[in-house]
Amino acid sequence: MSIYASITQLVNAAIKKQLIQREDEIYARNQVAAALHLQDFVEEPVTEEKSIPDLLEELTQYALDKGIIDDLLDEKEIFGSNVMNIFISKPSEVNQTFYQKYAQSPSLATDYFYQLSQDSNYIQTKRIAKNISYQVETEFGELDITINLSKPEKDPKQIALEKEKAKSNPSVGYPKCLLCVENEGYEGRIGHPARSNHRMIRMELTEEQWFLQYSPYVYYNEHCILLSGEHRDMKINESAFRRLLTFVEKVPHYFVGSNADLPIVGGSILTHDHYQGGNYEFAMAKAPEEFSFTLNDYADVTGAIVKWPMSVIRLKGKEKESLVKASTFILDSWIKYEDESLNIHSHTGETRHNTITPIARQRDGVYEVDLVLRNNRTNEEHPLGIFHPHQDVQHIKKENIGLIEVMGLAVLPARLKEELLEVEKYLLNEPNELAAYHKEWGDQLRETYASTLSASTVGEIVRKELGMKFLRVLRDAGVFKRDEKGQDGFKRFINSLNQ
Repeated sequence: MSIYASITQLVNAAIKKQLIQREDEIYARNQVAAALHLQDFVEEPVTEEKSIPDLLEELTQYALDKGIIDDLLDEKEIFGSNVMNIFISKPSEVNQTFYQKYAQSPSLATDYFYQLSQDSNYIQTKRIAKNISYQVETEFGELDITINLSKPEKDPKQIALEKEKAKSNPSVGYPKCLLCVENEGYEGRIGHPARSNHRMIRMELTEEQWFLQYSPYVYYNEHCILLSGEHRDMKINESAFRRLLTFVEKVPHYFVGSNADLPIVGGSILTHDHYQGGNYEFAMAKAPEEFSFTLNDYADVTGAIVKWPMSVIRLKGKEKESLVKASTFILDSWIKYEDESLNIHSHTGETRHNTITPIARQRDGVYEVDLVLRNNRTNEEHPLGIFHPHQDVQHIKKENIGLIEVMGLAVLPARLKEELLEVEKYLLNEPNELAAYHKEWGDQLRETYASTLSASTVGEIVRKELGMKFLRVLRDAGVFKRDEKGQDGFKRFINSLNQ
């Protein structure tokens, strides 16, 4: 197919997706042609339909072949983002449409914005489809397992070329981070992702300007990010609880939560205040309540310990401000709480270890806040964290256990796609290249499934046991373990709240 036909197809696809109107056809066509350094245009018949991501790949390859861009991942991303920016309305117009639909219903507004973010190729739908995702049944419900294959990997040659190019284009410190509002419409550069086709929704929370966007690599339905207009560190406090509950008041069909605000137990970006949410019910949200309690000073709030591998308190109430105050009270109590019998120490000198991962939602007009108790202390036996994935599970997950994992969705490294195939070969006594760090696990699986291992069962066995490893990851991260001693300790903490 010629480049002219590819451009025509892309314009037609944008019209079909209602990114532009038919009256915009010639303008859009000329803008795309200009990006490809074409000074004429030949109209050619189009006999097939292709997706926008596929057409962008064709245009990007043409730009590469003609020397318009270099063969660098970041330059190709920038080119594709700039092309799609031709088809997207300005932020003010996107916000106007969002709030026109919001006046009818919040879900209508988010449906519009989520679809726009996919159609504009800001959400990388084609790459996300490469992820390996499934669910594993456990005593705590169905855990979500995702092997993340969506982010393109760079080979050594690419990395070397990008480093060389970056020397002549040093970082300018703008935007300050990947979550700053200044990313909206930012072209990108070597080492900073392309964001020309990026749009955000303005949303006031507790008299502050916040911004709603979707994750480019969504891990679940309508995976959104809510970020502060101010570049400031993550902080879990009374204001955070109030913002979370205000958001679910405004967008009642979404949950929203925050990573903890300390290293090891926090997320990957602690330097910009932000939350994550979406239209999805995780296993933790569906987990039953085991031990109910009330708080003396908050009679209109009910509390319970949740049946979950981590240590979760669920508060419920119809009054938003009461939940804010009760959550803050529990946070303040937990920050200074100690239980030496369970290895829980709140501070080392002036360094604080206790914090909370909070999640808010609405259910049938009742607000809920899940407070996941966290502690980031380390010792010689566990240098990466006492309440962090321990050494024997780090072969599948070594990174921080953040908000998404806490709720029951494993985001596992891409290396596992090939490594698990080698585990399967090992279990079947076939020639393999098993990584040394998987051998102990492989031997355990051989022994456990000796009578049922076969070519037809090995795949399901490995998938199931990968889920069980993730369950162990969550158990390791729980401050009050699920055994009798740990649960007695959890109840001691609950009882201390009324003393």
